[in-house]
Amino acid sequence: MRQGFRSLAEFSDILQGLPAPDAAARVAASERDAQLTKPPGSLGRLEELAAWYCGWRGDPRAEIAAPQTIVFAGNHGVTAQGVSAFPPEVTAQMVANFQAGGAAVNQLARTVGARMDVLALRLEQPTTDITQGPAMSEAELVEALLAGWQAVDSKADLLVVGEMGIGNTTSAAAIALALFGGTAQEWTGRGTGVDGDALRHKAEVVARAVEVNKQCKNNGMEVLRCLGGRELAAMAGAMVRARVLRIPLILDGFICGAAAACLEAAQPGALDHTVAGHLSAEVAHPKLLEKLGKEPILSLGMRLGEGSGGTLAVAILKAALACHSGMASFAEAGVSDG
Repeated sequence: MRQGFRSLAEFSDILQGLPAPDAAARVAASERDAQLTKPPGSLGRLEELAAWYCGWRGDPRAEIAAPQTIVFAGNHGVTAQGVSAFPPEVTAQMVANFQAGGAAVNQLARTVGARMDVLALRLEQPTTDITQGPAMSEAELVEALLAGWQAVDSKADLLVVGEMGIGNTTSAAAIALALFGGTAQEWTGRGTGVDGDALRHKAEVVARAVEVNKQCKNNGMEVLRCLGGRELAAMAGAMVRARVLRIPLILDGFICGAAAACLEAAQPGALDHTVAGHLSAEVAHPKLLEKLGKEPILSLGMRLGEGSGGTLAVAILKAALACHSGMASFAEAGVSDG
């Protein structure tokens, strides 16, 4: 089992050799589902989610016992452009709140029985303002990817990655624009609550950032390096580590999705072990999920980040597996299956 990487080239090698799910386990899970005491298809998407999960865990009767939520935090130089309603100091303040157990995601993680970890990434050293040039050097990108990789608990059986970083919706919008085209206005949302002239200014900043870094277009890892942030890169590193360990992963909102999109651009199929936890109220999230081919599990108007929507969706995954693995078959229950 590979323990890490020292360069972007080594990380790219890992991306090109990602493991596939256990096809036999998935088939066996589907066969088991057909024998359970319910009409076929009556649990809707729960049945699909259970079979997907079983395939990645290599167990046709899998259960979820050790979910993990990781919140990565980073600061962005682009905040100097006035793109957020909050100052960058809030990032460190919220990290302290996470560590003290006072944030929304802490409550959700406790509710669904998930271990929660918080990792702050050089908060004293914001990334370069992306309207001036690349956010990170290759060495800085590798460092952040590796931090995410190492944060994953190898004993976890389900992973959620989230983020905290004032300015990171600007970064995510720039990533989406660089990867998928369109206009900056289409991809730029309110983030921490900007509106009106401030929102129009934010979209102009996103467009300028992509123009300044136009050499990175169509290269997923270069887009992440030039337009991302340390917390986005760490989320990407954790996603790949989860895939190597065959740990199914729940994507959170727009920012998490932007980090994931860089991986998919770099290696098609890199997100096969992921599902979208929820549909964020951030304006561009539906379009991003469409581009990634992901159907959200929940749609509750959330746009907090922190891994909150993804962590809440753990409850749905746990319910799907509880039904799949715990229900009796017709034969076991002595019920006629017609």
